[in-house]
Amino acid sequence: MPKAIPETIFPCPFSKSYGIPGRQAWLILKIYLIYRFILACLFVILFHSRFGPSLLGSYDQKLYIISSGLFLLVTLISAIGVFWRLSPYAAQAQILIFTDILFITLIMHASGGIASGTGMLLVVSMAAGGLLIGGRCAILFAALATLAILAEQIYADTNNTFDGTTYTYAGMLGTAFFTIALLTVILAERTEKSERLANQRKKTIAKLETLNQSIIQHFQSGMIICDENQYVSMINETASHLLGFSGSPESLSCINRQLSEIFSKWRKTPSRHFFFIKTNQQNEIQIHFQELPVHQETYFLIMLEDMAIYNQRLQQSKLASLGRLTASIAHEIRNPLGAISHAGQLLSECPDLSPEDQRLTGIIQIHAQRVNTIIEDILQLSRRNASKKLKIDLLDWLPHYLENFLSEHNISADQFNLSLDDTDLCALIDPGQLKQIMDNLCRNALNYGSPEKGKITIKCYYLLTELVIEVIDLGAGIAADDLEHLFEPFFTTSGSGTGLGLYISRELAQLNKAKLDYYDNDGQSCFRLVLIDANKKTEL
Repeated sequence: MPKAIPETIFPCPFSKSYGIPGRQAWLILKIYLIYRFILACLFVILFHSRFGPSLLGSYDQKLYIISSGLFLLVTLISAIGVFWRLSPYAAQAQILIFTDILFITLIMHASGGIASGTGMLLVVSMAAGGLLIGGRCAILFAALATLAILAEQIYADTNNTFDGTTYTYAGMLGTAFFTIALLTVILAERTEKSERLANQRKKTIAKLETLNQSIIQHFQSGMIICDENQYVSMINETASHLLGFSGSPESLSCINRQLSEIFSKWRKTPSRHFFFIKTNQQNEIQIHFQELPVHQETYFLIMLEDMAIYNQRLQQSKLASLGRLTASIAHEIRNPLGAISHAGQLLSECPDLSPEDQRLTGIIQIHAQRVNTIIEDILQLSRRNASKKLKIDLLDWLPHYLENFLSEHNISADQFNLSLDDTDLCALIDPGQLKQIMDNLCRNALNYGSPEKGKITIKCYYLLTELVIEVIDLGAGIAADDLEHLFEPFFTTSGSGTGLGLYISRELAQLNKAKLDYYDNDGQSCFRLVLIDANKKTEL
C-alpha cells in the first residue's frame, strides 16, 4: 500500500494560505466522492432503464452516453486515488471539481440545455469546492462553472440548437454559483477557526492535565481523591509510600481498612477534620479530609502528612527562631559577661584581699564561666546547619569515635565498654551531628552515671528490626517526676549543668529522622538512639 500523506493542511495553489486539517479534509473528500459516484450511477442507470425523466439525453443521446460513462469512469479512477492517497489532496480535489463542471455541462447540453435543470447540480459542486479547498479556488470554480453555462448557451444560440435560450436563467444560475461559493468559503473559514481553537484548547487542557498529574505525583504530602462510595479516582506516590500500598486500588478499604473506617466516621461528623493513624511501619500519619464539589458530583480530598517529617520541619522552624534569639543574646550578654569575668580575675590577683574576698571572686569566676557555657550551648543551635545524611558503617565509626573521645577528654579506656554486633550495621545520618549526640550522651554518663560502680557501655545492634545505639551507665537513674521534662531545654537535676545537652541531642536526632529516648534497663540508665537503617532506606 502506498505511504500515506502526512496529516497536515493542504492549501490551494491558486489561493491564499487556507485549508482544512488533513484528516477532516480527506473525510469530506471521500464523502463527496461517494455522492459523485451515486450521481454518476444514477445518470447511467436512469437513462438505460428508461425509469428516469424523459429529458435525460433527449437532445443528443450519443453525447449523453459518452459524457455519463466518462463521468462514472473518472469517478471510479478518482476513488482509487482518494482512498489510497496516491496523489496530493489538493490536486485530487481540484480534478473532481473541474471534471464535475465539464461533464455536468455536457450532460446538461445533451439533455436539452439549461432548461432541463441539470445545471443546478453544479451548485453542489460549488459548495464542495468551497469546503474542500476554499479561498480564491472556490471563486475560480464558480467563475468556470458560470462561463461553462454561458458558453453552452452561446453555442446553442449560435447554432439554433434549441427552440429558445434563457440567458437570464444562466445569469441567475451563475450568481447562485458565486453566492454559494462565497458562503461556503466563509462557513469553512469559521469551521476551520473553530477547529483550530478546539484543538488548541484540547492541547492546552492535555498539557495542564499532565502538569497537574506530575505536580500531584511529586507532592510531598500524600493525596487521595475518592467519591462518596470510597471509590478511588487518584492516589499519588507519596500516599502509596506512606500507607505501604502499591498498585491501583479500587476503594479506600483496599488501601487501608483503618483509613476507610475513619472516612466513614468523618462523613457522620464532618466538623472534625483531622485524624491520626499508625501504619504497619509504626509511622504516625495525620489525615485531613476535605469535600470537593464538582458539577453534579461530590469528591473528597484526603491529605496524608507524615508526622515525622512534620515534626522535622517544626524543629527546623524552632531552631531558626532560637538562632535569631541567640544572636541577640550573644551581643547583649556576652560582652558585659566578659567584662565581669575580666574584672573578677583582676580583683582576685590583688594581694590585699582577705581570704573571704578571695572566695567571693572565685564564685564570680565559676558562675561567669557557667553563664558563658550556657551561651555557648545556645549558640550551637543558631549555628546548626541542615543535616547531610550519609551512609555510615557503625562497626568502623564507633571504635574510632570512642578512641577520639577518650583522647579529647583524657579519660581512661577502662571506663568504657564497646559492644558491637557482628552483623552489617550501617546508619543513614549526618556524621558530625551523630558525634554531637554521642558526645552529650557520653559526657552525661560520665557526670551522672557513677562510673566508679562499673563501666559505661556503648552498644550497637538490631533491636528486632530497628538499628539502635545505646549508652548505658550504672547511675541512680531518672526520677519518675523528672522523666517528662528530661528533654526540655534548660531542665537539669544538677547545679552545674545547663540543661541543654539532651535537648540539643534530641533536636539533632529529629533532624536526621532518628529517635532519642530514655529507658530504665533493670536499674541501669539507658539512652537509646534509633537510627535509619541505610541497608533498607538509601534515599538521602
